[in-house]
Amino acid sequence: MDRTAQLVSPSAERSIAYDPPNTSDSLHARAARVLEGNWTGTSTVPSRGLYPHQWSWDSAFIAIGLRHLSPLRAQTELETLLSAQWGDGRIPHIVFNPSVPLDAYFPSPDFWRSSTAGHAAGAPRTVQTSGIVQPPVHALAAWLVHRADPGLSRARGFLARVYPRLAAWHRYLLHRRDLGGGGLASVVHPWEQGMDNSPAWDLPLSRVTPAPARSFRRADLDHGAAEDRPTDLDYGRYVRLATEYRDGAYADGAGEFAVEDPAFNALLIASEHALARIAEELGATGTARHTRAERLTEALVERLWDAGRGMFLCRDLRDAGAAGGSLVPERGVSGLVPLLLPGLPREVVQALVRTATGPHFGLGAETRLPPSYDLLGEAFDPHRYWRGPAWFNTSWLLERGLRTQGERRRADALRESVLDLAAATDFAEYVDPYTGAACGATGFSWTAALALDLLHSDTATTGVTTGTTVTADMGFKGGNRR
Repeated sequence: MDRTAQLVSPSAERSIAYDPPNTSDSLHARAARVLEGNWTGTSTVPSRGLYPHQWSWDSAFIAIGLRHLSPLRAQTELETLLSAQWGDGRIPHIVFNPSVPLDAYFPSPDFWRSSTAGHAAGAPRTVQTSGIVQPPVHALAAWLVHRADPGLSRARGFLARVYPRLAAWHRYLLHRRDLGGGGLASVVHPWEQGMDNSPAWDLPLSRVTPAPARSFRRADLDHGAAEDRPTDLDYGRYVRLATEYRDGAYADGAGEFAVEDPAFNALLIASEHALARIAEELGATGTARHTRAERLTEALVERLWDAGRGMFLCRDLRDAGAAGGSLVPERGVSGLVPLLLPGLPREVVQALVRTATGPHFGLGAETRLPPSYDLLGEAFDPHRYWRGPAWFNTSWLLERGLRTQGERRRADALRESVLDLAAATDFAEYVDPYTGAACGATGFSWTAALALDLLHSDTATTGVTTGTTVTADMGFKGGNRR
């Protein structure tokens, strides 16, 4: 039996929520083949061409899907990533594969110089990484992976080994990255937030002098059309920020770019709830972490909620014209991701649902998946990276969020759209929000993984999913405030 067949075949040793028919052309089998094809032996690359290394939040999403095929491999995915953690607690956004040529991806290991430039921050000496981070989905992923096979997890001591690393990761974000002093974590580079090219970055980036075009070569244009990728001007600014961060020994707080982002912080809050559940599983109390998550939710609403726009916005901490920074007046999908949180005030939830389904995002009407940016915004482009296309990971987050908030009908429709478009586009990296046409790479790992997760969701077996069920699965505690 080949490796893909082993992954697709039901296992007598484990019980999972949903085992689709084992047919070679089923969505389940096709998704398994994508993940097998992108597996390196210790981790999963996002795609073989454009992204030939291990990416941080990709691996978290991939583990969430892999748990339905092989809980052991899902655990290994996270363990491999965490083994590259820095001494100060940060989990780097890329862990480089030394067998991949340097010119296959930029910025490459020789740009980041992690083991030397990151020495003071505790960068590992034997593994080359980047020096920036990505959204903290990892504790949530670890909890869900544990729940897929608690017996295996306990036998291997999985949670006991990852918990100290995840706790250190959260300490880093909550202390070293609270650059605004309001309790929220800040990103210091657009790549850290994961939605690299969002128009929400245009204003904060406008103050950054771009690196000269001749000082770097863009490997991404070897794999995608220039009109679908960030512009050379934006890329020059990305390089400048990364260079200055590196040359400052990766110390936080001095850079020209510091933004509090709603999705980044919502995922930190979700993972803090999950970390509380992990602590409880290990015999400790999770009360303090649940309380911290609730406090962070209050800070999120206080600092980033814009009632007039009916959604959360980014706060630009480096806006010299406003004490404490200012909200960036751009509607991005990041501002809808806090729907994932159970502790939001009811009026905030209602406004977010109206915004998601209204003219700015058109979910369920003009669009089947939520666009990454405001359909009515001046910078909207249905194909350019994060400036309009719809992505499967943000769609998964919103599906979970809608279900958490009791919006079952809308969640069911979004789930169906994710599965349909994942199948129709051969697991595309992202899609045109209007037509559903594939954009970017195909055979994309997190698309396959999150499609698998939705296939295995309890709606597939029982037809019934409540907000309470999802809240428990995700490690949350409590409900919405009235």
